[in-house]
Amino acid sequence: MSLFLSGNLARRIEQSEIEALKSRLTAIKEMDGNPMNVEIKEFGNATAFSVKNIPGPSFNTVKGISGSEEKYLDAILEFYKERGVPARFEITPAHASLELFKALHEKGYFQSGFHTALAGSLSHDVITNEETDASISIRKIREHEFETFGDIYTKGFHMPSFLKEHVAQNNKVLYNHDNWTFYLASYEGEPAGIGVLFEYDGIGTLAASATIPELRNRGVHSALILKRLQQAKQHNCNLIVGQATYGSVSQKNMERAGMRIAYTKSIWAKL
Repeated sequence: MSLFLSGNLARRIEQSEIEALKSRLTAIKEMDGNPMNVEIKEFGNATAFSVKNIPGPSFNTVKGISGSEEKYLDAILEFYKERGVPARFEITPAHASLELFKALHEKGYFQSGFHTALAGSLSHDVITNEETDASISIRKIREHEFETFGDIYTKGFHMPSFLKEHVAQNNKVLYNHDNWTFYLASYEGEPAGIGVLFEYDGIGTLAASATIPELRNRGVHSALILKRLQQAKQHNCNLIVGQATYGSVSQKNMERAGMRIAYTKSIWAKL
């Protein structure tokens, strides 16, 4: 039986994303002195995430907001203003409302983009029994290898090389957490890609994945998806979820594995 999207399932998918980011940022916050200046605050069902020392939008965002949280909008904006960080809102179709959109517009926000959420049933939809190309090998990362993780991550996402130490540190803090697993993929013996899996409440989340640009189009990304699907199924997860830029190679590879678009979020930013 194929996955049937309902309002409850959509909210479950969104909540899995919230739990993954909350787990990650809580671990970073608990580092000595909270060096990244992490703060997480709930406003009704909305969760505001802020990492002052990582100014990008990925960690400074509001998730789970709906029309019923419209009354908290001023408090949310004040939270980000006090921290000197621009707010960004991610709104799913399950939580969208005309009132919320109007309120954001009146505060000077506009829809700046889309982001795709995908999902699949580990019982019926996704493919977990394919064999990987013999040129590709995948194993769990060892604790001393997060420098390699940071290097691949920054290259894969075209980030400045000076950030790889921070990326390594901010992921290494999750190494001993039971909910998180980190994978290293090699192509013909050369480190080529990384993949991360977060498992919580019966859901496996494809939390992050990157491939070195010169080793793309060789099946590395697809192999990392397959490996994580296999682990999630072995650990009795019943649902797998992931996110990707709309129409991207990442989205297509998830769909090849049997995942389907659950919804497309609208991203709202300040004018």
